[in-house]
Amino acid sequence: MTTLHARNTAATHEVTNQPPPLVGHDVAEDPVLLAGLEREGAGWHADDLHRIGRLAGSEEAQRWGDEVNRVEPVLRTHDRYGHRIDEVEFHPAWHSLMDVAVSEGLAGTPWADERPGSHVARAASSYTWGQVEAGHGCPVSMTYAVVPALRTTPELAALYEPLLTSRTYDPGLRVPTSKAGLLAGMGMTEKQGGSDVRANTTVATAQPDGTWTLRGHKWFTSAPMCDLFLVLAQAPGGLSCFLVPRILPDGTRNAFRIQRLKDKLGNRSNASSEPEFDGTVAWLVGEEGRGVRTIIEMVAMTRLDCVIGSAGGMRAAVVQAVHHAVHRSAFGGALVDKPLMQNVLADLQIESEAATTLMLRLAGSVDRASRGDAEEQAFKRLAVAVGKYWVCKRQPSVVVEALECLGGNGYVEDSGMPRLYREAPLNSIWEGSGNVQALDVLRAMTREPASVEAFFAELDRARGADPRLDDAVVGLKAGLGDLDGLEARARRLVERMALVLQGSLLVRHAPAEVADAFCASRLGGDWGHAFGTLPRAVDTGAIVDRVLPA
Repeated sequence: MTTLHARNTAATHEVTNQPPPLVGHDVAEDPVLLAGLEREGAGWHADDLHRIGRLAGSEEAQRWGDEVNRVEPVLRTHDRYGHRIDEVEFHPAWHSLMDVAVSEGLAGTPWADERPGSHVARAASSYTWGQVEAGHGCPVSMTYAVVPALRTTPELAALYEPLLTSRTYDPGLRVPTSKAGLLAGMGMTEKQGGSDVRANTTVATAQPDGTWTLRGHKWFTSAPMCDLFLVLAQAPGGLSCFLVPRILPDGTRNAFRIQRLKDKLGNRSNASSEPEFDGTVAWLVGEEGRGVRTIIEMVAMTRLDCVIGSAGGMRAAVVQAVHHAVHRSAFGGALVDKPLMQNVLADLQIESEAATTLMLRLAGSVDRASRGDAEEQAFKRLAVAVGKYWVCKRQPSVVVEALECLGGNGYVEDSGMPRLYREAPLNSIWEGSGNVQALDVLRAMTREPASVEAFFAELDRARGADPRLDDAVVGLKAGLGDLDGLEARARRLVERMALVLQGSLLVRHAPAEVADAFCASRLGGDWGHAFGTLPRAVDTGAIVDRVLPA
């Protein structure tokens, strides 16, 4: 088959000094990822991870990612006869992406896998496969996250969990228990409240048969083609969590009227909707009046996936930037060897390494907490919110700087960089904006002091490794002890917590040149506010060499 790159001439000139397409490589050939996989207890997954990485780097997979963002989902509210159906149609490439994700265990599978490290393996695979295309990760993430929330009601978990943890992608609206695998979503926010879910007005009414009916609306409900949804609604006993299937056990369609699909900045392959409920049949999940506590188990897991997605997005952008610089000549030499460009690329790689290392540590914490480790449970409570705040905040900055490394080429859709740029802000908004995360950190420190003890116990493991880190820990403790205007300073405090946590991980696990550069530029005083302002002594060449495999 003739490819678009078979000829290197045009009518007026020969095409030279353009980088080759970045295809046919192993996306998982990432030293930070592979070292963390082993360190966090999932080294047994390495062979499968490389197989996923090779698929992610293939021309076919990259074409899928492009197609699903060019041909967006279409809402069909009625069939040809006027019957309400509320279905969303997707490009065939969407189903190809979803089939890989589900069959590789990126949805609910880790909850049924007893091997230590299964959640870490899933995080590494999600990070790798998500670099192909981010949008389809939404339903995959929610399906993963729904399991711990559903377990608050054992009879519902017994019915649906085997299908939510299945490796079979089985699209189409049918009776859930008749399918080989299920996908799950959630409906929390409403027009008048947004993140303030206690302002929700959707009403739940108990029925004689033990079910409930819902009446109201939701403002952002992504992936409406899922089989099941966790939904918040006001019951007589207060805000409660409910399970809403699209198709009822008798085969009839539940009232789930999709008013429209959102016209979003990015994440355009994924359908986000506004459903209306009117007599919608639902089952109570957890205790009545404790809906936030019930669904927060799901939110905690999707917040982890926001960190995974942002770390993967950074990695994809940095790889593109370095690939371009390696193959591009400028001003008499290779662009990658130019000192100022090398400083920029090294700075981007440091940010990417810090994000990936923290992501894997969080995944390891989730894995160990799920197996009964109380200290890891306490650490996870605080650290996931800290990581969600900072890593997701850094993704847009990394992507825009990486895009600039490609110059005008990076501003063109064919490069793939504009899609990474549009996706970059999402994870900072999804599952609670930056302010929500910062306030959640304050809440955790106040209500769950064990989480603070576990956080500082983690930092103590790096005590003495670098004086700049030690000084930063002392400063952080002083900041936590100053209660005056704490809420207004919450972002500053959480940012510092994230940087100190990342520093503590890098000085223990990263090469000396990376750890030294991080401490100098993020914790010490010798740094600027733009990427590419690393101190003179940093070995930028050694850091850039870590991006692409030899």
